[in-house]
This record gives sequence, structure tokens and C-alpha cells, in this order.
Amino acid sequence: MSLTKYVWLSNLIILLAMAGLLIFGTYTIYILVYIATFLVLLARTSQPRGQNLVKLGLIFVFGFFLAVQIVVATQLLLVRGIEGGRVPIDPARASYWPRRVVCTLILVIPLIMARYIVVGKYSQLYLPSIKETGTIGFAEVKDVVSRVKNFVEIAGNTGENLAPGKLVELAGDLTRHNSFNYINEGSLTADYFSRAEEMMEEPNLYLIISRTGSPGSDFISLFTHKTYNHASISFDRELETAVSYNGGNNVYPPGLNPEMITDFTKRGNASLLIYSLPCTSEQKRNILQKIREINEHGSAYNILGLVTKHSFRPNIMFCSQFVYKLLEAEGLIYFEKVGRSVDPTDFIELDYRRILKFEYEIGMEQPG
Repeated sequence: MSLTKYVWLSNLIILLAMAGLLIFGTYTIYILVYIATFLVLLARTSQPRGQNLVKLGLIFVFGFFLAVQIVVATQLLLVRGIEGGRVPIDPARASYWPRRVVCTLILVIPLIMARYIVVGKYSQLYLPSIKETGTIGFAEVKDVVSRVKNFVEIAGNTGENLAPGKLVELAGDLTRHNSFNYINEGSLTADYFSRAEEMMEEPNLYLIISRTGSPGSDFISLFTHKTYNHASISFDRELETAVSYNGGNNVYPPGLNPEMITDFTKRGNASLLIYSLPCTSEQKRNILQKIREINEHGSAYNILGLVTKHSFRPNIMFCSQFVYKLLEAEGLIYFEKVGRSVDPTDFIELDYRRILKFEYEIGMEQPG
């Protein structure tokens, strides 16, 4: 079969697959197809070298489309049931098929953009043309095979991590975030600061690197390939003063909030690694004062920054960016990296001089 016929056949298969999705697809299948499409576009865009700024912009756009697709599918394919939860829409409803058509058509929006914008203006970011395929060497083929195997491995975990209930929770949580304005203020109470003040003479800060078990954490892990995707800081070993930038657990707006460790432990797949970092009493007091200032001035969780690596206002951050900023201000940081690019696991993996001391783990062991 010639390559031209192969491309034609591939397009036909895609059309048939979309028809099958329209007729037989469940809510979960729609979400998995959206994610698979995003991963393919991500792999195609990130593979070549150069044009980093363009690639970053495209990845952000593809990620935005994925978020929109998930929200639209959640709103159209699931309706509120009698008991208050969301259930699949009844096929007998007049809007059943129009809703499915919309959910199917929005699948092709990022594909169309990739075809007519990416290929037209930045062809070096896309797959080779028919004429160029004759020059593909063994190394390129091996790299593609490796990427496909990696994608299959990631996709194998999506069924567990992105069950319908988790996806509904994730989609609903997106509407609570604001990456442009402060929406959280005063979530840390006077009682919190009083307890933190009592810990100033203890010669350590405590870093918590965790897998929270939340849908957001599991979703991020599909793309970061990291089990632990959250970072927090505490003034005491028992974590009673643990704080970070988080979603607020539907109690507070996303931003600077106390960590509810007991809620973490209620999730069966949650795990927390606790490390101590030596410091002085003065450094702890300065860090607590900085937290107090953020609490008074306002904050917001920088969910867009996870993709763009940019903060639109000083107190709009994500968790690892917040922890890094606190440590950096007091000369406690032990690796060099731009704060907005720090991942939670960097605090462990980049500790080449073994500054941190492992204390204990919650999930496998209890604190002694």
C-alpha cells in the first residue's frame, strides 16, 4: 500500500471511529478519547527541537481545549439525578443526540488547528510530509516507537485515575479557580498563627511532598509521570501547621490554605513524604511573617501557571512555587531553578548534598 493510500485509509478510520463514538460512546470513553488526542498532539508538538516559545503556546492551547472538552462533556452528557449526583442523560430526552453531536464535534477542533495552523506556519513542529518520509532513519523510528509505548503505559492508568466520579469532581473544581485575581483572603486564622508561633524555637522546617489522592493530583500525574505532585511546608513535625497553595478542599477558595492532613489520609491512594530542613528561629519567623502577609493581601492558585509557567500577580502561585519562594527568600534553598518551573519532586531529586533528612511517611508508616 502506498503512503498516500495509507493516509486516506487512516482518515477513513478516524471518521468511522468518530461515528462509533457518537453512537456508542459513554461519558468515560469521551473523556479518554479527549485525553488520548491531547497526548498525541502533545507528543507531536514537543518532539522537535527549537521554537520553544511557539511549542509552549501550542501546548497551552491544546491543554485549554482539553479542559474545555472535559467541562462541556460533563455538562452535556451528565445531568443531575434525583439524589443530587450526576448521572448519564436519558436517551429518551429530545436533546440526547444533539448533545452527543456537540461532544463529538469538539473533538476535532484541536486537530483542525494542528492541521491548518501548525502545519501551515510551523511545519517543523509536525510529522514529516510524504516526500520527507523517505529520509526517516532508524533513530527517528525508534524514538516514535518509544513514545507510543510510553503513551500506552500512560493510557493504561487512565481508567483508574479518571473514573467518571473523579472527572466530574475535576471538571467542577476548574470553575473555582482564578489565575488572574486574588480570590482567597484570611483563610489562615489567628489560631493557626498562634500555633505556628509556638514552633519557632524548633530548629527545623518540614517539607511535605505528597500524592494527595485527589482527582487533580491523579490527572496531573498522567502527564508528569510523577507519583508525587504536591508540596507543602510545616513549622512542626506533626504537621499541625502545614500550609501550602491548594484547592481549599471545597472549604476555602483555591490559594494559600492550611493543609488538611486528616483528609489526605482518608484517601486510600494518598501518600505523604515528610522531610526536615535545618533552619534558625529567625528564618522561621521571617517565613511565618511572609505567610501572614500573603494571607492578609490575598492569593489564588495558579492553575494556568502549571502550563504557562507564568504568574500574573505576585501571590498567584502553585504549591511548589510557593514553597520554593519561601525558602529562597531566607537562603534555605539548596538547588537553583526558576521558582515558576519547580516541580514538587525537585525538592527531593535535586537535593544532591543531602540537606534534607527523611522523617517519616504517611500512607505506609505513621509518625513515631
